[in-house]
Amino acid sequence: MCAGVIPADFQLAGPLAKRRIVVAMSGGVDSSVVAALAARSGAETIGVTLQLYDHGEAVGRAGSCCAGRDIRDARAVCDRLGIAHYVFDHASSFRETVIDDFADEYLAGRTPIPCVKCNMGPKFTDLFALARDLGADCLATGHYVRRVEGPAGAELHRAADPARDQSYFLFATTQAQLDFLRFPLGGLPKPRVRELAAELGLGVAAKPDSQDICFVPDGDYASLVKKLRPDAETHGAIVDESGRTLGAHKGLIHFTVGQRRGLEIGGAPEPYYVLRLDPVTREVIVGPKRALAVRAARIEGVNWLGGDYAGPMTAKVRSLAKPVPARFVEGRVVFETPEYGVAPGQAAVLYAGDRVLGGGWIAETERAELASV
Repeated sequence: MCAGVIPADFQLAGPLAKRRIVVAMSGGVDSSVVAALAARSGAETIGVTLQLYDHGEAVGRAGSCCAGRDIRDARAVCDRLGIAHYVFDHASSFRETVIDDFADEYLAGRTPIPCVKCNMGPKFTDLFALARDLGADCLATGHYVRRVEGPAGAELHRAADPARDQSYFLFATTQAQLDFLRFPLGGLPKPRVRELAAELGLGVAAKPDSQDICFVPDGDYASLVKKLRPDAETHGAIVDESGRTLGAHKGLIHFTVGQRRGLEIGGAPEPYYVLRLDPVTREVIVGPKRALAVRAARIEGVNWLGGDYAGPMTAKVRSLAKPVPARFVEGRVVFETPEYGVAPGQAAVLYAGDRVLGGGWIAETERAELASV
């Protein structure tokens, strides 16, 4: 794709000069390129930024999707492109639906994924409504996923660049949202996107990508949870499956299923891992790796995009995990071979090849009884 080519995602029905595209702008290079490509398509383009949490201002550094500097960067890009830019304050909604939920999930012994909750709430639900109110024909974002027109309508597919694919975090996208959304970067590698930003003269072309959860300063999520929920650092025991005490901990918020580091226990006959967390007794239950093997996981809040698909599928239970063969049976993801490190609070996302069939939140797991690793 060169800077003058209209991405397929922007080939809307009817003359583009009479169409309106709203672009979700974070102030980063990805959404800025999307805005530039939308403007070059000939459609009226409007940039929209949600003020969610001013992490950058708070800690004095850039690299967070919601920081004040990022809003200024988004505005500067819109000024250069000659398009309108609006900022909407959704900090209260973000705190309730994302930040508070993040803290409460850790207190409940689960491992949350705030980026999915943000996509489910402020980024898609709220922006979707705003785009509709602005009379848009579509809402475009800089996510690295592909929207493919299938026989039964729009489908969600993995990005062409596996290193940038964000489909796991977008499993909760509804069919109505998918029909309205556009992802013009899904077929591009990130280096090409930066080249496009430079070719288009955008000042953010070399801006670093965000690495942390936007509202967690320096990745220290435990400190944030303690600040929001002072009782989060209630001490407890580290025990094996027989109930024998092996050590002590300073709060469940420091642990997740599958974790090995930081246990600081003695007397174990082999390396031990976190098997589960008990929010009632405040116990961290540990055991050997073979005890982590899971044969199935029950999921809640299922969002299904697969229509009547009933063929072979794979499941992904962590953002960095490889998809593994599985079946979806009555709200349960059943793995073909035992899977390890399946943590309640994370998502199980189902695929048919590159297509996202849907997914849900892992509520509980069923252990596979293995004699050895």
